[in-house]
Amino acid sequence: ARSFSTESEAVKFDIAVPFETHLCDSPELSSLATKEELLEYHKVMYGMRRMEISCDQEYKAKNIRGFCHLYDGQEAVAVGTQAALTNDDDWITTYRCHGTALVRGSTYQEIFEEQFGFEGGVVRGKGGSMHMYNKKTNFYGGAAIVGAQVPVGAGLGFFHKYKRKGEEKTPVSVAFYGDGSANQGQCWEAANMAALWKIPVIFVCENNMYGMGTSAERSSANTDYYKQGNFIPGIKIDGMDVLAVKEGMKFAKEYASSGNGPIYAEIKTYRYHGHSMSDPGITYRTRDEVSEVRQSRDPIELVKRRLIEAGFATEEELKATEKEIRGEVQKALTAAKASKVPEPEELYSDIYAAEDATQEGKRLASDIPEEIRMPDRAKTVYH
Repeated sequence: ARSFSTESEAVKFDIAVPFETHLCDSPELSSLATKEELLEYHKVMYGMRRMEISCDQEYKAKNIRGFCHLYDGQEAVAVGTQAALTNDDDWITTYRCHGTALVRGSTYQEIFEEQFGFEGGVVRGKGGSMHMYNKKTNFYGGAAIVGAQVPVGAGLGFFHKYKRKGEEKTPVSVAFYGDGSANQGQCWEAANMAALWKIPVIFVCENNMYGMGTSAERSSANTDYYKQGNFIPGIKIDGMDVLAVKEGMKFAKEYASSGNGPIYAEIKTYRYHGHSMSDPGITYRTRDEVSEVRQSRDPIELVKRRLIEAGFATEEELKATEKEIRGEVQKALTAAKASKVPEPEELYSDIYAAEDATQEGKRLASDIPEEIRMPDRAKTVYH
């Protein structure tokens, strides 16, 4: 998984958009970051952007099929959140999960292969675009059912509360959902249980302003998603600024890990593509709106400006880095295309536990079932 380490002396950067809070204090409007940190943020965010552009092209070429939800525009959310957490903290998110998979340790090639349905994919080609996981880094994947990951995230947090000893700080669970999920009943139920039991979970509304083609104003009576927890504190964060996300999520983690229970975080961001590849993204918003965000609030351009203004890098050096990253992504894509679909035996791997399934490092290399019960079509009402 991505590690954002520090080596050189940190520099203080101002955060332009103030945090908004509910029933809690506010973090300072500044962030300390080293040259190495900012260069790594730029590298990961730009690589994420190029990866998603490649996915767009491969989908249009019909090499990727089915659902495909791209993350370009929202890169600062995944990278800033990872910078605030450790891999001991659990993370579960929506079906727009390519970026999270990348920062939690999956490679470009694994993410490409997963979408091709190939054997070297994140989950060996069985999950596709919406279902990527990494057990080693406690990434519990993308969930295809709107809002369904939120109660699972609360359950992951309950594990940490259950294992807590005394007053020690615990890892936290972060449960991401979109503004289109915010009014799901299961989200409210999970929040209520988390508040009653003081579960260390951060409920993160990744608000990209549109649930499919419906604006937040048309879908929610209360668009202040960070206040939706009522008695649960909340914080609103500028999701186009990686340093704001880092500081806001550090604040939320400190609160939840200290035994105070859950906290809400609304991270306001913007997606450049449509909801999915089947959505052109300009029937419910204008081209001018998308263009204005790209020109004035792009998260990668903000990191580049900070690097240049702090004297950490020149524009020519950043262009050279981006050229190198484009080559890395293309190399990974070429390698992914050279792979192949899994062997038929993968159909029943990781389903039925074999005798050696509990041994350290073993997959659930399932025994072939003697019989697979199939539906009797003659007895169905739709036959």
